[in-house]
Amino acid sequence: MNLKLKLHEMPPYRPPSEADSLLIRATRSCPWNKCEFCMMYRGEKFEIKKVSQIKEDIRIAKDFTSKLKELSWEYGLGGDLSIIARQSNIPWLSEGCVKTAFIGDSNSLVMKVDDLREVINFLYETFPTLKRVTSYARAKTALRRTPEELKRLKEAGLSRLHLGLESGDDKVLKYVNKGPTASEMIEAGKKVVSSGISLSEYIMLGLGGKERWMQNALGTAKVLNEINPDYIRVRTLMLIPGTPLYDKAKAGEFEPAQTVEILKEERKLIENLKVSSFFVSDHIMNYLRVDGKLPEDKEKMLKFIDDVLSTSPEEREIYLQPEELRHL
Repeated sequence: MNLKLKLHEMPPYRPPSEADSLLIRATRSCPWNKCEFCMMYRGEKFEIKKVSQIKEDIRIAKDFTSKLKELSWEYGLGGDLSIIARQSNIPWLSEGCVKTAFIGDSNSLVMKVDDLREVINFLYETFPTLKRVTSYARAKTALRRTPEELKRLKEAGLSRLHLGLESGDDKVLKYVNKGPTASEMIEAGKKVVSSGISLSEYIMLGLGGKERWMQNALGTAKVLNEINPDYIRVRTLMLIPGTPLYDKAKAGEFEPAQTVEILKEERKLIENLKVSSFFVSDHIMNYLRVDGKLPEDKEKMLKFIDDVLSTSPEEREIYLQPEELRHL
């Protein structure tokens, strides 16, 4: 089905868990944009869109939904948006209405609190079926927000924040120019949790390379234990051409961890976690799909990794994500 309807501006990236969310772009690029492993917004200028522009995008999304409903009736689908949405690859309407929304780009929390509240309120007013609104955020920005400001965002309907912890090892954080220290990551995470906003912390296996895989695992576990986020979402380092870390690896200044070391790092991380979090490997760049609820599923998760490590290199390939996918 070929649709030629006006579309709103959407962020170029979103978490995998927001695959079926309405994507709304409130900012463009990243206000930090200096992480040495990241290529997402290289060379792009950071901007905060005007509230009026963001609200206009939300109106366009609503108008799109209304016109799609009309088309559904015309095609004899009885107004069922789910059918036409699936046929036309419109995931945010796959359930027949908008149930979740994600505000991008990389750090919507940098907006003025009143402005972000206005955007969130307008989303709920425009789409009454909305159940969840989420966004990316930086730890440094969360630190600047007062507990009262975060609670006001929670009351407005901000359901979840996605924060990039990456590592809990200060030497690793400094080496990759992440910005915050481990203690700042802890303080920021605790602030979000205390506000009642659901927290997803992203960690990156392999970021310490061959030299600091153990420190990366133990430091990250320590930080996560202090925060106790709702979700721990796992990523594995992929060296991307054009990034400073890639150049360091090419120059021999950074030695990437190999597959077995990555798996040992993940095992050491899980072994040392003392949290009540969901552990989710929801990205194709990961070597293994290790998921579970901690602490209930810890032994099962550790056994799975042990089973993979005990196999021969040839047998191990059965369990690993295909290499060509991990580099997409």
